[in-house]
Amino acid sequence: MTSLNNQIDLEELASLAKRRGFVFQSSEIYGGLASTWDYGPLGVELKRKVKELWWNQFVIKQEHVFGLDSSIIMHPKVWDVSGHTSNFSDPLVECKQCNHRYRSDQLNTTVCPNCSGELSEPRLFNLMFKTFLGPVEDNTNTAYLRPETAQGIFVNFLNVKHTINRNPPFGIAQIGKSFRNEITTGNFIFRTREFEMMEMEFFVPPEEDEKWLNYWVTDAFNWYLKLGLSKNKLRIREHDKNELAHYAKATHDIEYLFPWGWGEIAGIANRTNYDLVAHSDQSGKELSYFDEATKQHVIPYVIEPSFGLDRVIMALLIEAYTQEDLVNSKGKQETRTSLKLSPLVAPVQVAILPLSKKEVLSKLAREIYTNLKSSEIVKPLVYYDETQSIGRRYRRQDEIGTPLCITVDFESLEDQSVTIRQRDSMIQTRVSVNILEEEIVSLLSNKAQS
Repeated sequence: MTSLNNQIDLEELASLAKRRGFVFQSSEIYGGLASTWDYGPLGVELKRKVKELWWNQFVIKQEHVFGLDSSIIMHPKVWDVSGHTSNFSDPLVECKQCNHRYRSDQLNTTVCPNCSGELSEPRLFNLMFKTFLGPVEDNTNTAYLRPETAQGIFVNFLNVKHTINRNPPFGIAQIGKSFRNEITTGNFIFRTREFEMMEMEFFVPPEEDEKWLNYWVTDAFNWYLKLGLSKNKLRIREHDKNELAHYAKATHDIEYLFPWGWGEIAGIANRTNYDLVAHSDQSGKELSYFDEATKQHVIPYVIEPSFGLDRVIMALLIEAYTQEDLVNSKGKQETRTSLKLSPLVAPVQVAILPLSKKEVLSKLAREIYTNLKSSEIVKPLVYYDETQSIGRRYRRQDEIGTPLCITVDFESLEDQSVTIRQRDSMIQTRVSVNILEEEIVSLLSNKAQS
């Protein structure tokens, strides 16, 4: 029986993620730090692949999108002008007895959920992390860790425009860390205080805003399907007028059906010209372009596709997490746990598994491993494993999401062939070493498209 993703125990998923090197609790040897996570050897590869796929889709393949890498710490005036200093806050209540703090808009009780103590009146709590520039900690040296990457793009609008020498429509994209001092965190890596964003600001003539909003909503949704997320577990939800951000004319969230319900994994917003107008007024720099048709300077509107990388990773792990009841070769029932990740994102794509540690097999297996690692045709992430029984090694590769396992056995010494085992179907096929690269390319390509 295969598990459904809305029945997954998050503790089980977190345990697998730790055991197999996807995600570790930050500072674990000191007891950990709440809602902060470190990505292990496989998690780093998964993140890298997702970022590359995003960059390829939203920058490389686009005619009018260009990259940027802005700094995490910016002039504090940026956050005053953007409205974050005054508007970027959540309503907070504090227990007068145990001092636990909660978002008042998420409480369904009038007493403390922790100790049943009396709660304080709500007060606004700014979510930005504050720091200081230089050796003196006073208000004149106050700075903030950025709560979003967007403002780094807005203040560089003129620099990029002059560099690329074109008028809107064009986009500026970047991938980078953001920080929010969230009151309520949890659900593993879904809501954390330090996270990575993949974001683009697409500048358009004001009269074209709705056209481009629809374009990027569709493109973003299709990108998630390409990663391997199920269409029936994705939805597009338009914000009601009363929940729009102070800068937004319209926003569409792409949501995924997590075990606890629907959760946002991307937001595509029409930010109008709010940010550019604000920065123009306060900086004295005219953040506009000259429209040859009307002979006027125009401040463009902005369509913002914004993706939370950690939430994408979370959705991919949940989508892929599968448990199946099987009968093994000895006739005993067992549960097979696997991550059915698309080859597009799988941290390891091919595992080389010699049936025995004996040197005659290891030598051939190592030759195959080395050839695949340097192949210009396959270009996979290849893993070599010769420890424990072949059954245990299959299960280990299943748990990390490896689509293909290649077994080198004693017959391989005679017929120069190996066995390819497919993760999802567990079908095993005998293939000549001479055509191994082509067969791997074909199988991975078929899996990526299915």
